[in-house]
Amino acid sequence: MYLYKTSRGNILKQGINYFQVNANWDALINQPNLHQYLLAQITTAEKISPDHAENSINNFLLAPIGSQEVWAAGVTYLRSRDARMEESEDTGAADCYQRVYEAERPELFFKSLPHRVAAHKEKVYIRKDSTWNVPEPELTLYINAQGSIQAYTIGNDMSSRSIEGENPLYLPQAKMYERSAALGPCLYVPEAPIATNTCIHMNIYRHAEKMFDDATTLAQMKRSLTELAGWLYKEMNFPHGCFLMTGTCVVPPNNFTLHTDDIVNISIDGIGVLTNTIAIKQP
Repeated sequence: MYLYKTSRGNILKQGINYFQVNANWDALINQPNLHQYLLAQITTAEKISPDHAENSINNFLLAPIGSQEVWAAGVTYLRSRDARMEESEDTGAADCYQRVYEAERPELFFKSLPHRVAAHKEKVYIRKDSTWNVPEPELTLYINAQGSIQAYTIGNDMSSRSIEGENPLYLPQAKMYERSAALGPCLYVPEAPIATNTCIHMNIYRHAEKMFDDATTLAQMKRSLTELAGWLYKEMNFPHGCFLMTGTCVVPPNNFTLHTDDIVNISIDGIGVLTNTIAIKQP
Protein backbone atom coordinates (compact mmCIF):
# COMPACT_ATOMS: atom_id res chain seq x y z
CA MET A 1 0.00 0.00 0.00
CA TYR A 2 1.04 3.58 -0.65
CA LEU A 3 0.15 6.51 1.57
CA TYR A 4 0.41 10.03 0.12
CA LYS A 5 0.22 13.26 2.09
CA THR A 6 -1.21 16.14 0.09
CA SER A 7 -2.50 19.59 0.92
CA ARG A 8 -5.94 18.21 -0.01
CA GLY A 9 -5.76 15.34 2.46
CA ASN A 10 -4.26 11.89 2.86
CA ILE A 11 -4.62 9.45 -0.03
CA LEU A 12 -4.20 5.70 0.31
CA LYS A 13 -3.55 3.57 -2.77
CA GLN A 14 -4.12 -0.17 -2.73
CA GLY A 15 -3.77 -1.87 -6.10
CA ILE A 16 -5.63 0.31 -8.59
CA ASN A 17 -7.94 1.81 -5.97
CA TYR A 18 -7.58 5.14 -4.15
CA PHE A 19 -9.12 6.15 -0.83
CA GLN A 20 -9.35 9.42 1.10
CA VAL A 21 -8.19 8.85 4.68
CA ASN A 22 -9.29 11.73 6.89
CA ALA A 23 -6.99 11.60 9.89
CA ASN A 24 -4.20 13.57 11.50
CA TRP A 25 -0.98 12.46 9.79
CA ASP A 26 0.97 11.83 13.00
CA ALA A 27 -1.84 9.75 14.51
CA LEU A 28 -2.43 7.95 11.21
CA ILE A 29 1.09 6.63 10.72
CA ASN A 30 2.08 6.04 14.35
CA GLN A 31 0.34 2.66 14.68
CA PRO A 32 1.57 -0.64 16.20
CA ASN A 33 0.80 -2.35 12.88
CA LEU A 34 0.34 0.29 10.19
CA HIS A 35 -0.36 -2.13 7.35
CA GLN A 36 -3.22 -3.84 9.22
CA TYR A 37 -4.53 -0.48 10.43
CA LEU A 38 -4.71 0.88 6.88
CA LEU A 39 -6.47 -2.26 5.66
CA ALA A 40 -9.11 -1.65 8.32
CA GLN A 41 -9.42 2.00 7.29
CA ILE A 42 -10.30 0.98 3.74
CA THR A 43 -13.60 -0.49 4.91
CA THR A 44 -14.88 2.96 5.95
CA ALA A 45 -12.73 5.33 3.88
CA GLU A 46 -14.17 7.24 0.95
CA LYS A 47 -13.17 5.76 -2.39
CA ILE A 48 -12.06 8.44 -4.84
CA SER A 49 -11.56 8.41 -8.60
CA PRO A 50 -8.09 7.78 -10.02
CA ASP A 51 -8.23 11.14 -11.84
CA HIS A 52 -8.97 13.04 -8.63
CA ALA A 53 -6.31 11.14 -6.68
CA GLU A 54 -3.62 11.51 -9.31
CA ASN A 55 -4.35 15.22 -9.71
CA SER A 56 -3.88 15.71 -5.96
CA ILE A 57 -0.70 13.61 -5.94
CA ASN A 58 0.76 15.36 -9.00
CA ASN A 59 -0.07 18.93 -7.99
CA PHE A 60 -0.53 19.10 -4.22
CA LEU A 61 1.94 16.54 -2.87
CA LEU A 62 3.70 17.19 0.44
CA ALA A 63 6.63 15.40 2.02
CA PRO A 64 5.31 12.37 3.95
CA ILE A 65 6.27 13.81 7.32
CA GLY A 66 4.40 15.48 10.16
CA SER A 67 6.03 16.19 13.52
CA GLN A 68 8.78 13.60 13.12
CA GLU A 69 12.50 14.27 13.25
CA VAL A 70 14.75 12.96 10.48
CA TRP A 71 17.91 11.11 11.48
CA ALA A 72 20.56 9.45 9.34
CA ALA A 73 23.09 6.65 9.46
CA GLY A 74 26.54 6.98 7.95
CA VAL A 75 29.20 4.61 6.63
CA THR A 76 26.78 1.69 6.36
CA TYR A 77 28.11 0.63 2.94
CA LEU A 78 31.72 -0.08 1.94
CA ARG A 79 31.52 2.49 -0.87
CA SER A 80 30.43 5.15 1.60
CA ARG A 81 33.37 4.32 3.85
CA ASP A 82 35.76 4.64 0.91
CA ALA A 83 34.26 7.97 -0.18
CA ARG A 84 34.58 9.44 3.31
CA MET A 85 38.17 8.24 3.57
CA GLU A 86 38.99 9.79 0.18
CA GLU A 87 37.52 13.19 1.04
CA SER A 88 39.36 13.40 4.38
CA GLU A 89 42.69 11.95 3.28
CA ASP A 90 44.52 15.28 3.31
CA THR A 91 43.44 16.06 6.89
CA GLY A 92 44.62 12.74 8.35
CA ALA A 93 41.10 11.86 9.51
CA ALA A 94 40.46 8.99 7.10
CA ASP A 95 41.08 6.31 9.73
CA CYS A 96 38.01 7.31 11.76
CA TYR A 97 35.69 6.18 8.96
CA GLN A 98 37.34 2.77 8.79
CA ARG A 99 36.84 2.44 12.53
CA VAL A 100 33.17 3.39 12.26
CA TYR A 101 32.59 0.89 9.47
CA GLU A 102 34.05 -1.93 11.56
CA ALA A 103 32.61 -0.87 14.94
CA GLU A 104 29.63 -2.43 16.68
CA ARG A 105 28.07 1.01 17.20
CA PRO A 106 26.87 2.68 13.97
CA GLU A 107 27.24 6.34 13.09
CA LEU A 108 23.87 8.02 13.69
CA PHE A 109 23.27 11.75 13.46
CA PHE A 110 20.40 14.20 13.49
CA LYS A 111 19.53 15.35 9.97
CA SER A 112 16.49 17.63 9.89
CA LEU A 113 13.38 19.03 11.51
CA PRO A 114 10.24 18.52 9.41
CA HIS A 115 9.88 22.13 8.27
CA ARG A 116 13.28 21.94 6.51
CA VAL A 117 12.41 18.80 4.51
CA ALA A 118 11.71 19.12 0.78
CA ALA A 119 9.01 17.12 -0.97
CA HIS A 120 9.04 15.40 -4.36
CA LYS A 121 9.52 17.99 -7.15
CA GLU A 122 10.68 20.66 -4.67
CA LYS A 123 14.09 22.29 -4.49
CA VAL A 124 16.94 21.10 -2.29
CA TYR A 125 19.87 23.34 -1.50
CA ILE A 126 23.64 23.27 -1.81
CA ARG A 127 25.71 25.45 0.47
CA LYS A 128 27.24 28.67 -0.85
CA ASP A 129 30.34 28.09 1.29
CA SER A 130 31.00 24.61 -0.10
CA THR A 131 32.93 23.64 -3.23
CA TRP A 132 31.90 19.97 -3.39
CA ASN A 133 28.23 19.08 -3.03
CA VAL A 134 26.49 15.78 -3.75
CA PRO A 135 23.12 14.10 -3.26
CA GLU A 136 23.00 10.79 -1.42
CA PRO A 137 20.14 8.39 -2.28
CA GLU A 138 18.96 6.46 0.76
CA LEU A 139 16.25 4.05 1.74
CA THR A 140 14.50 5.82 4.60
CA LEU A 141 12.63 4.04 7.37
CA TYR A 142 9.57 5.24 9.18
CA ILE A 143 9.84 3.86 12.71
CA ASN A 144 6.87 4.23 15.06
CA ALA A 145 6.99 5.37 18.69
CA GLN A 146 7.53 1.77 19.84
CA GLY A 147 10.67 1.45 17.70
CA SER A 148 9.10 -0.80 15.04
CA ILE A 149 9.78 -0.22 11.33
CA GLN A 150 6.36 0.34 9.77
CA ALA A 151 6.98 1.95 6.38
CA TYR A 152 9.60 3.12 3.91
CA THR A 153 10.21 6.15 1.74
CA ILE A 154 12.99 7.59 -0.43
CA GLY A 155 15.47 10.02 1.09
CA ASN A 156 17.94 12.47 -0.42
CA ASP A 157 20.67 13.21 2.13
CA MET A 158 22.29 16.31 0.65
CA SER A 159 25.93 16.60 1.69
CA SER A 160 28.87 18.99 1.48
CA ARG A 161 31.88 16.74 0.98
CA SER A 162 34.32 19.66 1.05
CA ILE A 163 33.17 20.74 4.52
CA GLU A 164 33.07 17.25 6.03
CA GLY A 165 36.40 16.42 4.40
CA GLU A 166 38.01 19.46 5.99
CA ASN A 167 37.26 18.12 9.47
CA PRO A 168 34.92 15.32 10.63
CA LEU A 169 33.73 17.63 13.43
CA TYR A 170 32.17 19.81 10.74
CA LEU A 171 29.63 17.06 10.00
CA PRO A 172 26.67 19.14 11.31
CA GLN A 173 27.48 21.95 8.87
CA ALA A 174 28.08 19.50 6.02
CA LYS A 175 24.80 17.66 6.58
CA MET A 176 22.34 19.91 8.43
CA TYR A 177 21.17 23.10 6.78
CA GLU A 178 18.07 24.48 5.09
CA ARG A 179 16.54 22.03 2.58
CA SER A 180 19.38 19.55 3.02
CA ALA A 181 16.92 16.64 3.13
CA ALA A 182 14.14 15.47 0.86
CA LEU A 183 11.60 12.69 1.44
CA GLY A 184 8.97 11.20 -0.83
CA PRO A 185 6.99 10.71 -2.83
CA CYS A 186 4.99 8.54 -0.40
CA LEU A 187 5.10 6.10 2.46
CA TYR A 188 5.33 2.53 1.19
CA VAL A 189 3.57 0.28 3.69
CA PRO A 190 4.14 -3.38 2.76
CA GLU A 191 2.83 -6.42 4.56
CA ALA A 192 6.37 -7.80 4.98
CA PRO A 193 9.77 -6.11 5.43
CA ILE A 194 11.39 -4.75 2.29
CA ALA A 195 13.60 -7.26 0.45
CA THR A 196 17.40 -7.04 0.54
CA ASN A 197 17.58 -7.31 -3.25
CA THR A 198 15.68 -4.02 -3.55
CA CYS A 199 17.46 -1.70 -6.00
CA ILE A 200 18.31 1.95 -5.31
CA HIS A 201 19.03 3.99 -8.44
CA MET A 202 20.09 7.60 -8.93
CA ASN A 203 20.69 9.75 -11.97
CA ILE A 204 21.58 13.42 -12.26
CA TYR A 205 20.76 15.63 -15.24
CA ARG A 206 22.25 19.00 -16.19
CA HIS A 207 20.54 20.85 -19.04
CA ALA A 208 19.05 17.56 -20.27
CA GLU A 209 22.48 15.86 -20.27
CA LYS A 210 22.87 12.85 -18.01
CA MET A 211 25.83 13.57 -15.72
CA PHE A 212 25.63 10.51 -13.45
CA ASP A 213 23.82 7.19 -13.36
CA ASP A 214 24.38 4.34 -10.93
CA ALA A 215 22.53 1.83 -8.77
CA THR A 216 23.00 -0.61 -5.92
CA THR A 217 20.93 -2.97 -3.78
CA LEU A 218 20.20 -3.09 -0.07
CA ALA A 219 22.19 -6.33 0.04
CA GLN A 220 25.37 -4.22 -0.07
CA MET A 221 24.57 -2.68 3.33
CA LYS A 222 26.79 -3.92 6.18
CA ARG A 223 24.18 -3.40 8.88
CA SER A 224 20.57 -4.55 9.05
CA LEU A 225 17.67 -2.11 9.08
CA THR A 226 16.41 -3.39 12.43
CA GLU A 227 19.91 -2.97 13.89
CA LEU A 228 20.01 0.69 12.88
CA ALA A 229 16.52 1.30 14.25
CA GLY A 230 17.46 -0.40 17.51
CA TRP A 231 20.51 1.78 18.05
CA LEU A 232 18.55 4.95 17.33
CA TYR A 233 15.86 4.07 19.88
CA LYS A 234 18.28 2.73 22.48
CA GLU A 235 18.33 5.97 24.51
CA MET A 236 15.82 8.13 22.59
CA ASN A 237 12.05 8.54 22.69
CA PHE A 238 10.10 9.66 19.62
CA PRO A 239 6.44 10.21 20.57
CA HIS A 240 5.33 10.55 16.93
CA GLY A 241 7.89 8.14 15.50
CA CYS A 242 10.97 9.03 13.49
CA PHE A 243 12.45 8.84 9.99
CA LEU A 244 15.87 7.25 9.59
CA MET A 245 17.94 7.53 6.41
CA THR A 246 20.02 4.36 6.21
CA GLY A 247 23.12 5.41 4.25
CA THR A 248 24.23 5.33 0.64
CA CYS A 249 26.33 3.20 -1.67
CA VAL A 250 25.72 5.35 -4.77
CA VAL A 251 28.35 8.10 -4.80
CA PRO A 252 29.22 10.37 -7.76
CA PRO A 253 32.92 10.46 -8.74
CA ASN A 254 35.25 12.79 -6.87
CA ASN A 255 35.43 15.22 -9.79
CA PHE A 256 31.66 15.81 -9.71
CA THR A 257 29.83 18.53 -7.81
CA LEU A 258 26.24 19.70 -8.12
CA HIS A 259 25.29 22.92 -9.91
CA THR A 260 22.13 24.95 -9.52
CA ASP A 261 19.25 23.68 -11.68
CA ASP A 262 20.64 20.14 -11.78
CA ILE A 263 17.86 17.57 -11.49
CA VAL A 264 18.33 14.57 -9.18
CA ASN A 265 16.14 11.49 -9.62
CA ILE A 266 16.24 8.76 -6.97
CA SER A 267 14.19 5.60 -7.45
CA ILE A 268 13.75 2.61 -5.17
CA ASP A 269 12.04 -0.56 -6.32
CA GLY A 270 8.51 -0.80 -5.00
CA ILE A 271 8.41 2.77 -3.68
CA GLY A 272 8.67 5.16 -6.63
CA VAL A 273 10.79 8.12 -7.69
CA LEU A 274 11.89 11.18 -5.72
CA THR A 275 12.86 14.12 -7.94
CA ASN A 276 14.46 17.35 -6.74
CA THR A 277 16.01 20.39 -8.39
CA ILE A 278 19.22 21.91 -7.00
CA ALA A 279 19.16 25.50 -5.79
CA ILE A 280 20.94 27.88 -3.43
CA LYS A 281 19.19 29.40 -0.44
CA GLN A 282 18.33 33.02 -1.03
CA PRO A 283 18.73 35.67 1.72
